[in-house]
Amino acid sequence: MTVKVSNLEQFLKENTDYIIYEHSVQTLENSEWIMAKTGLEKVIIVSGDKELLERLEGEVVEEGLMICPISHKNRLVLNSIFEWTKPKAFGNKITTIGLGDRLGMASPGHIAAIRDKKAKPVLAQQSIRELTLMDRTIDDIVDAASYAVFQEGYKEGYGADGDHLKEEKDIKRALDAGMTMLTLDCSDHIENTVSKYSTEELEKDYLKLPEEERLVYEKTYLEKSFSLKSFDISLTKEAIMYNVLLYKKALDFTVYVFDEYVQKASQAIDFELSIDETETVTSPSSHFFVANELAKRGVVVNSLAPRFIGEFQKGVDYMGDIKVFEEDFKKHTEIADKFDYKISVHSGSDKFSVFPIVGELTNGLFHLKTAGTNWLEAMRVMAEYEPELYRRMHRYAFDHFPEAQKYYHITPDLSNIPEVEDVTDGQLPDYLNDRNARQVLHVTYGVLLTATNPDGTSQFKQEFFEKMKKREKEYTESLTQHIGKHLELLNIPNH
Repeated sequence: MTVKVSNLEQFLKENTDYIIYEHSVQTLENSEWIMAKTGLEKVIIVSGDKELLERLEGEVVEEGLMICPISHKNRLVLNSIFEWTKPKAFGNKITTIGLGDRLGMASPGHIAAIRDKKAKPVLAQQSIRELTLMDRTIDDIVDAASYAVFQEGYKEGYGADGDHLKEEKDIKRALDAGMTMLTLDCSDHIENTVSKYSTEELEKDYLKLPEEERLVYEKTYLEKSFSLKSFDISLTKEAIMYNVLLYKKALDFTVYVFDEYVQKASQAIDFELSIDETETVTSPSSHFFVANELAKRGVVVNSLAPRFIGEFQKGVDYMGDIKVFEEDFKKHTEIADKFDYKISVHSGSDKFSVFPIVGELTNGLFHLKTAGTNWLEAMRVMAEYEPELYRRMHRYAFDHFPEAQKYYHITPDLSNIPEVEDVTDGQLPDYLNDRNARQVLHVTYGVLLTATNPDGTSQFKQEFFEKMKKREKEYTESLTQHIGKHLELLNIPNH
């Protein structure tokens, strides 16, 4: 049967406690879909025929009308009917911004910030480490992104990134969940000790490789010069030995993952290689070596993340000489251009001082990852509107900071952070403007949201999420402004 839209309209007139998300209203030939909020919870209200409603889970409130929870099963049905709610791959010819959502609540604000920009959002993006700390799954983050896209009626396309994947089992999980981007983290296969080797030690280990393999490397690079736009690269024998020993295992692993998973995936994949999670800055010659070896072996990457000069620490601006960064970054962009992929900037949140350089030197074509900054904006909302809860979370975060610090490379100066007892409620949001306090709060999200009371109940999580749901509008506005500043300084134009 064909269901009249008036069914749904009449229901909403009679049930005024439902607040409608206006952008979510979608009408098909024989059904209508609306996302609404009742109390603190969101639901999908569907008007449709029996066959459609039987595919969904929820409560039938009258013939042809169902109220559906925001569940994984219902998300899959939503994806099957509205193609634009499914994540997609974008290739390497469009700017993409990774907008990880640790809480599952940030994507509406992210969409509002990027909706009118010539860039595509990667809304589902969490590392396995972050998922573990937050007690979430890969399906959870794709669910949250899909529902946010539906809520906002955003039909321009979004991506889903299996971020910083190291293990095959996690790569499989990401692909099974419908991820459309894989960021392969090779840090476990990069031999960082090589950076401390003497020439004699380099040669000793290099000679352990089969002679045939060594001859191939030397034929490729020794006494050769490779021309980029503004500079040339040549590798000495010592540089060849260094790069082979440093990256050989990582390259072998990348080739394996590309052949076994990326090439065989049922969906299109944006494949990114991360070599930034290392102790050693990626020199232009090392970047060239990695890129050239990948090309020789038939591996196609959409983006590559070197470790840039200076410090890209979490949640704060760039640390280092900006002029030196600009000169070095220019060389990396030229290498990326030569091999036809995008430069990827990791830990990209809040790097405001270098954003104009990134935008200009890449000609506006890059991938940039942000994640924890949306958690910090949530804490800003708590500091401003829920000061009592913020104070308790602040104290706990600072008391348990050593537990969280082991997961991240950050260098806050704790002595320069005012004691929370010494500031007024009105001054609490200032902590979110302080470099040192931001870093502490940034890395303690897992400690805070998994903390329990002696009886096993959540110490903060339940109360935090309840208050965040009440402050949904304020959170969205805060994120729209904050991420909007990122996009503006990156000089991403409007449509």
